[in-house]
Amino acid sequence: MAIVRSAGLLMFRRRGAGVEVLLAHPGGPFWSRRDAASWTLPKGEIDEGEDPLAAARREFEEETGFPSVPPFHLLGELKQKSGKRITAWAFEGDADPLRLVSNPFEMEWPPRSGRMQSFPEIDRVGWYTLAQARAKLLPGQAPFIDALQAWLAASP
Repeated sequence: MAIVRSAGLLMFRRRGAGVEVLLAHPGGPFWSRRDAASWTLPKGEIDEGEDPLAAARREFEEETGFPSVPPFHLLGELKQKSGKRITAWAFEGDADPLRLVSNPFEMEWPPRSGRMQSFPEIDRVGWYTLAQARAKLLPGQAPFIDALQAWLAASP
């Protein structure tokens, strides 16, 4: 079985003495009433032969409608419980959550109804402090916040 690989970006901004990160809430009915431990980095699968950073940038723009601007700092790779591997980079930027534009996806809803409905891949984004982000993120992605914090602490 092939390993599923995804790539994503974590946008951050400095606010006074603190840092905030932009997190994405998955769209669709499964996630609609979930908040804690259900947010994610904007990310998606890497196409065959695609550069992982290029995939992360593509997915970020497709899922949010926001551009990503270098420089990018590699946060590392994490293995999820499902076996999927996620590689993420951080970059400094700013975006208005009210300007979110996300690609749609279709699924049968309600289940076994025969009706296809369209939902946004990401239904909302928000800015969160690093402590808030750890609580909002899916647990398997929280180490990306630690990696960002360590990199920022070591940066001049």
